Amino acid sequence: MHVFLAGATGVIGRALVPLLLQAGHQVTGTSRTTRGAARLGAVGATGITLDVFDEEAVTDAVLTTAPDALIHQLTALGDGGPADNARIRRDGTRNLVDAARKAGVGRIVAQSIAWAYEPGDLPADESVPLDLAAPPPRATTIGGIHALETTAAEISDHVLLRYGTLYGPGTWYAPQGLIAARLRAGDLLANDAVTSFVHVHDAANAALLALTWPNGPVNIVDHEPAPARAWAPALATALAEPAPAPGHGRAGWERGARNHKATALGWQPRHPSWRTGFHQQK
Repeated sequence: MHVFLAGATGVIGRALVPLLLQAGHQVTGTSRTTRGAARLGAVGATGITLDVFDEEAVTDAVLTTAPDALIHQLTALGDGGPADNARIRRDGTRNLVDAARKAGVGRIVAQSIAWAYEPGDLPADESVPLDLAAPPPRATTIGGIHALETTAAEISDHVLLRYGTLYGPGTWYAPQGLIAARLRAGDLLANDAVTSFVHVHDAANAALLALTWPNGPVNIVDHEPAPARAWAPALATALAEPAPAPGHGRAGWERGARNHKATALGWQPRHPSWRTGFHQQK
């Protein structure tokens, strides 16, 4: 296929580009900077500089390249907050989908999240509704996710990858990342909040496979949802940071997610658990 990859120089995009090329796909990747676009060209993709909020530029880019499929991996995780991410998910996705429809692109794979589900006691599968009644500030994130997923579903073939919490190169959980700084500062509690993780390389592989998956949402998480009282001390050990203080309690939505659907579709994480994965973040 000819794949248009929006967010090709982001955390997942950097891992995904070589996978797509190795699988024989032609890749047009976007970056916010000319330097990023040049890096894409150096590895064999076609790199273009693009502002996803510029509707006319997005339309022109997709019409000109005429891809077979569009993969949306855009976020504001590097230097933005929840409002910035929500804007990308709402306005950026709208521009990408409108452009794809004008260009006759029949398939989209879009990045969503696996912690947007309604509160519950057990890890969620894809049948659990999104937490649309969430109060602020969580409502900002859920609103952005709902907009992204409903907009992407306007494309006839659409796969919504609900990624777990990312770790690995370039993430907040990598050595010298944000979470390491929080551990050093004593700002991370080892409480009962359940998280489902996924290594960025496994997340990228899911995006590659999703080019042939059936429509709908798919949780992309490892095999072991776990409370912070289990994973936070393990992360501290892996990063050689101080152990977090113990805590208690969790929000109802901090429940983790199940990956049965993804594994049934053929996805098998190379890092099946954070227990070993935290030590393999390069």
